[in-house]
Amino acid sequence: MDTSAITIRPVTTADTEKIAEIYNHYILNTTATFETAPVSTAEMEQRIATISATNPYIVAEKQHKLLGFAFVHQWKQRQAYHITAETTIYLSPDRLRSGIGTTLLTELIRHCRQKTHYRTLIACITADNNASCKFHEKHGFVRASLFRQVGSKFGTLLDITDYQLIL
Repeated sequence: MDTSAITIRPVTTADTEKIAEIYNHYILNTTATFETAPVSTAEMEQRIATISATNPYIVAEKQHKLLGFAFVHQWKQRQAYHITAETTIYLSPDRLRSGIGTTLLTELIRHCRQKTHYRTLIACITADNNASCKFHEKHGFVRASLFRQVGSKFGTLLDITDYQLIL
């Protein structure tokens, strides 16, 4: 896909339904998220409002069609972690390996470096998601941890791995 025609912009409430649709696909069909029940549009709207009030939350679109979204949020709640954020990125399933993820993550990292107080980004990935692990490595993230059998979804015990990028 020609990513030059892709627009990256801040999220708006008009994006809520499509973001919920994309995310719910991953909830229902993959282990990329450990949520197991679909998220309503109302719940997604609340999540977007909460996160975007203090953190970058961006979307990728082409010809007014939302193709994916990315954001960061505080990694842990303790005050000493205030310099660390966790990244989240999801693409419409028909847009995987199209360059849109790279466009979104590159912009998210740039924004965090230039406009936030964050010094470290963490990507928490289901360990068997090799595509996501390689994607984050390509963008400078380094594997920092592996937690074994910390989740269970679709009858399978799941490991997670954290990848870290020092800004």
